[in-house]
Amino acid sequence: MPSKPAPIKKAAKKEPAKKEEEKAPEPAPAPAPEPAPAEAAPAPAEGEAAPAEEGPAAPPAEEPKPPTPPPADEPTSAPVELFIEDKNDTSVTIIWSQPENIGLSGLDGYTIEICKEGTEDWKAVNEDLQKSCRYVIKNQTTGDRLKIRVVAVNAGGRSPPVTLPEAVLVKEIADRPKVRLPRFLRQRYVANVGDKINLTIPFTGKPKPVVTWTKDGKPLDAKRVNIRSSDRDSILFIRTSERDDSGVYEMCVKVDDFEDKASLILQIVELPGPPATMKIVDTWGFNVALEWTPPVDSGNTDIKGYTVQKADKKTGDWFTVLEHYHRLNATISDLIMGNTYKFRVFAENKCGLSETAAVTKGEAKILKTGIDYKPPNYQERDFTEAPKFTTPLSDRATTVGYSTKLLCSVRGEPKPKVQWMKNQMIIGDDPKFRQICVQGICSLEIRKPGNFDGGVYTCKAMNKHGEATVCCKLEVKQAAVPDAAKK
Repeated sequence: MPSKPAPIKKAAKKEPAKKEEEKAPEPAPAPAPEPAPAEAAPAPAEGEAAPAEEGPAAPPAEEPKPPTPPPADEPTSAPVELFIEDKNDTSVTIIWSQPENIGLSGLDGYTIEICKEGTEDWKAVNEDLQKSCRYVIKNQTTGDRLKIRVVAVNAGGRSPPVTLPEAVLVKEIADRPKVRLPRFLRQRYVANVGDKINLTIPFTGKPKPVVTWTKDGKPLDAKRVNIRSSDRDSILFIRTSERDDSGVYEMCVKVDDFEDKASLILQIVELPGPPATMKIVDTWGFNVALEWTPPVDSGNTDIKGYTVQKADKKTGDWFTVLEHYHRLNATISDLIMGNTYKFRVFAENKCGLSETAAVTKGEAKILKTGIDYKPPNYQERDFTEAPKFTTPLSDRATTVGYSTKLLCSVRGEPKPKVQWMKNQMIIGDDPKFRQICVQGICSLEIRKPGNFDGGVYTCKAMNKHGEATVCCKLEVKQAAVPDAAKK
């Protein structure tokens, strides 16, 4: 008896799965399971008379079994596209994509497992299932090589793992180093002697690059040049620059087997020395020819020109005759006859003129020479003309007792004679009148005129070429007397 129900149960389990697949009706197998509960009467016997009454109720008790639990879910397919997103000295960040087939019940999460290269001791690094497709594996030992895989988990169990093709070295991802030389340092950098040099050169690279400096291919003199480097830039610092600090400085940044270099030219300059020699080559007429040679010390930069000065021996004062002159010889002209001259030359570079000058040893004397001067023949011009008044007299009014002046101007060649008249009568030397004629300006001053000094005044100018007259009327008024004075 116990052996019979077993096959019946198996058949019952298989048939519903097939029926579900074929979607056929279930009436035929329904009566078959009925004998099984009848033979299994001992189990309901313990429930007293219940088995006899529950016989027909048995079918509903077994009705849930035919639909039975749906077929067990299967694990998902393996996750895809697993690769490294980032890493550093203690952690590795991985990302992946979800499986193509996640099953009927969906995806519960992921398990991330690692083991050291050369072993198969896989260990999960996440306690709880990881929901997202990105995970940071932390607290690893720098230099270890790890194999990494990801497993998807659902109700059907673990999926096949997706494993990185190669072990991962726990070390920061190297970013090729690059020197970012500023634009103003790509050409020659010029500074004066004594200046402070402070140049910052940024760079990039990961992990922090190793920075080294050289000058003209040799290590830097730590007593002269200070270097301070951070994660992002390097600073070249010279407190007080000297000529010897000039040269080609090369900066090198290195990460693992990668490196980058950049060079800058530093030029420290100062005032030049004077020209080496200077001499007077020739003297003729009012001219002197000079020559000189370049300075021995140019100040560590190009000579931009020369300044030539002269000094008269009598005064000793120096005067500049040429500035920013580029040649090594010059002719100085327009010198004064009979004078003796000395000359000197300054050299000039971008810092300025040399502190001293080269002076000629000898002197240049401009000799006096006989010159026959023939004045040009000029045709004499006739300037004679008859008198003509350029400014006439104007009518005036004055008050008794207040002096007044009559003015006019006249021209003529030869100088005309001026005569004043009152009412057609020549005034002559009357002390009441003062007559003045200076450079053609004629004036007649009437001192404290009275009631009878009014009238017509005439000025007459005469020379051998003719005469001219102008007239004006002078009115003399009585001063107003206040009413109090009348009383």
